[in-house]
Amino acid sequence: MNIDRILDLAASSAATDTYLPAPEKILAGHPQQSVRNDYASPCGQFNVGIWTGEPGQWTVNYSEHEYCEILQGVSVIRDKEGNSRTVKTGDRFVIPAGFSGTWEVVESCRKVYVVFEASQD
Repeated sequence: MNIDRILDLAASSAATDTYLPAPEKILAGHPQQSVRNDYASPCGQFNVGIWTGEPGQWTVNYSEHEYCEILQGVSVIRDKEGNSRTVKTGDRFVIPAGFSGTWEVVESCRKVYVVFEASQD
């Protein structure tokens, strides 16, 4: 393998997919989202890309470990017990597999994600 295989995310030409969470997961607003998956490993368990979200709130259930770096905006992540963490531009964090709760975009949000799927069922 040579250096040409190194992926420059800024120069990526990957397609962007736009979607809404499943209707039963939406708790508030119209949380339109988009994802540009720039890299998928051959095994399918490791992915890297850019995610954007518009204001709204929905439920989340993580089967994957996810590293996030917020590039712009503000979101609030809440666990099932109602504890919350506000994340904003410049924040970097990991959401472990098994986390359940809600994600709320307060101000249009954009993040880099690095995901490792914990299991392939």
